[in-house]
Amino acid sequence: MSGPDMGAYNSGVRKLALILILPVLAACGPAQGAPSTAPTAAPFVAPSLAVPTQLSLPPGLNPLTGQPAADPSLLKVPALLISISHFPATGRPQAGLSFAPFVHEIYITEGATRFLATFYGEYPAPEIPVSGGCPVRAGAFIQTGALLGNQAWLDSNGNGLQDAGERGIEGLCVNLYDPAGGLLLQTTSDSNGYYGFNVPPGRYVMEFVRPPWLAFTGSNLGDDSLDSDPDPATGRVDAEVTSDQLSHDAGLIFSGAPTPAADPPVYLPLAQVGPIRSGRLAYRYIADSLQNSCLIYAFASEEVLEYLPKCLMVFHQLAGGGYMLDLSEMRTVAEENQRAKGKEFDYASNVYSDGIPPYGRPASQLHVFIAYQNQSGWFYDPLYRAYLRYVDTSEYENAGVLHADVDRLTGRQLHFENVIVLFAQHDIISPTNLNIRLDPGWQGDAILLRDGQAFKIRWKAAQGRPIAFVDEHGDPVPLRPGHTWVLVATPESTIEEVSPGEWLLRFRAPEGAQ
Repeated sequence: MSGPDMGAYNSGVRKLALILILPVLAACGPAQGAPSTAPTAAPFVAPSLAVPTQLSLPPGLNPLTGQPAADPSLLKVPALLISISHFPATGRPQAGLSFAPFVHEIYITEGATRFLATFYGEYPAPEIPVSGGCPVRAGAFIQTGALLGNQAWLDSNGNGLQDAGERGIEGLCVNLYDPAGGLLLQTTSDSNGYYGFNVPPGRYVMEFVRPPWLAFTGSNLGDDSLDSDPDPATGRVDAEVTSDQLSHDAGLIFSGAPTPAADPPVYLPLAQVGPIRSGRLAYRYIADSLQNSCLIYAFASEEVLEYLPKCLMVFHQLAGGGYMLDLSEMRTVAEENQRAKGKEFDYASNVYSDGIPPYGRPASQLHVFIAYQNQSGWFYDPLYRAYLRYVDTSEYENAGVLHADVDRLTGRQLHFENVIVLFAQHDIISPTNLNIRLDPGWQGDAILLRDGQAFKIRWKAAQGRPIAFVDEHGDPVPLRPGHTWVLVATPESTIEEVSPGEWLLRFRAPEGAQ
């Protein structure tokens, strides 16, 4: 299984002589501060890391991403939590997941999972990505040499800097030359604007080929990680490579020339988020951990409904996978909830750092086997410094055959900087309802994937605070700045390294659940 287009890997897991298996045993505790019986994690303390111990963030940084908010005023609007369907598969691709700082994937019995998406600091928006006029590169970039590249983006305000919220340009052609002008390699940017080359150390010239409807923004106007590098007149930039170079960005603006019409025509996606399905008991704990938040779901069974917050309940629609919430209504609900509950809350529970913790193991791939017709995968892309999400179709004959998972609002592939497998006790309420113990005082083991590595960590739930990710001493483990996907597994589930860098999570349903 060398890439995302693998066959049905559930037909048999390769057992190697030196497989690392990380079992999780009763990874929870019944009371605040109660010790867990799960194995302790290896410490991640490193003097060079300089991880802050205080959890307050500078103004304008989103505490759920560690990144600047495009509109800091939205940080005063409490979070919206929306129950989003994964089954039936006719509701895919979902709309809005790429805008959520946190997505929790939970088991809902019968082999299915559901997503609880946390929206905070930014509202989703429909988009037709700007095209660079060339074919869009697909698939995770595989590093075999020194990296040279990064991203082409649309400089919406024309200031020569990539500001928060400015997104990539897909299908921009990029050529690589030697100093004498000889063409060495060619590539294009992917759906999120990322491009790259594997090169040996040396001197190179990169050329970004702009289409007539785009022009280059100003070059070298600020921080090298945020500004545009190509000469606006030629689209070229010199690069001297001694190690990975991931700061060669290309900012473009509209030139005023007409953009050619797409064939077939492309229409702006409907301004909706969803599909929204019924509430689950675990949502209560996540909603309570985010002060003043608003939980949105489509009804729930009687044994669950009485325990869920009653912020907004939408029509329990089955057609199309569930109810679709208009983005204008979503904004109205958020603003009404802010007026009702106030602007004073604190979501700072984790720390973020570009510095990578020590003691990680290579983790370029994570294959997730929930059930035969519910399989997915995460593939590390070093250009993004994030994991690309792939998912199957849930069709029996194609189970385990994965394809790129995209956001219906944008058509861009989903990617998350942090992927966390969190092990928590699942209590049986009824054959189709589970109480997943994420409530205050419970804790357990977790596996963090970031920067192409896996780290064994711990999680702790406290009253009125988002779940904290810590080491064995209770000190914060830094997440990479960006978005986080949390897959909640049972303590009986296993995660194992089936070959170097390739991991498999086998979910084991709790006994007594359908």
